[in-house]
Amino acid sequence: MIKNLPVLLSCLAIVAFSQAQYYEARDLTAENIFSENIEGPNVDKAGNLYVVNFQKDGTIGLVRPNGEVDLYVTLPSPSIANAIMFDKKGNMLLADWKGHNVLKLDKKTKAVTIYAHNDLFNQPNDLCINKKGQLFASDPSWKESTGKIWRIDGPGKSVLLDDKMGTTNGIELSPDDKKLYVNESVQKNIWVFDVNAKGDISNKRLFYKFEDFGMDGMKCDKLGNLYVTRHGKGTIAILSPEGKLIREVQMKGKSTSNITFGGPDGKSCFVTLQDRKCVEVFESAVAGKRY
Repeated sequence: MIKNLPVLLSCLAIVAFSQAQYYEARDLTAENIFSENIEGPNVDKAGNLYVVNFQKDGTIGLVRPNGEVDLYVTLPSPSIANAIMFDKKGNMLLADWKGHNVLKLDKKTKAVTIYAHNDLFNQPNDLCINKKGQLFASDPSWKESTGKIWRIDGPGKSVLLDDKMGTTNGIELSPDDKKLYVNESVQKNIWVFDVNAKGDISNKRLFYKFEDFGMDGMKCDKLGNLYVTRHGKGTIAILSPEGKLIREVQMKGKSTSNITFGGPDGKSCFVTLQDRKCVEVFESAVAGKRY
């Protein structure tokens, strides 16, 4: 007979209960408080969650842990942000698809300036940043079903990395900054590149291809798994670093547009839903790559 069997069974029940709480979507905010262009969630070093297009396009909302949202800033017209990334000093870098810029929002003053502009930009869509502070941007042309990848090394310093892509959308670096993942929403491909110490990319290869629905934003956890928003399907597909589908997390809405990690332990996955115009959240068993 096993000693302390009741205690053992109780512990197993607690573990099973805890495991069941992972990957189950729930509402964080109320519905219909963002515009249909809700996107670009990101969390700063203090744990604050920001999401673009609160109440109307051209704004950024600050989402409280209890789901309440405050207006954080209104961008200068006609700018509309699609993605938020933070630099080393905590300033926001914003993909301004309407103004064809990458903007910088000063952490202390909230002043908005143009961080990078290039006449060859289509409409900067999504962003990721490496440990050196180099910014990588997807840049689709939805009309032509083509896209580009840019690296921005500093204010006004944009470098074209690839201009022969499909409709580039989600973009993310691996935890060690040595791989760059870029998806093509229309073509349903995810490509992966090697990234060298200078931030140049090479060795383009197909990482994963979906046969249906679209894709939008992507983020990596600390193990290198890639979390992909399946726009239209309403799921988050989790792919291993080897390009194998691990699981799909079902959200309550269908138009998943982007995702980020946050929460006290970095395991909360905040997902923006364009059909419901709100933020949903689920818990992952693995923290995001920054935690």
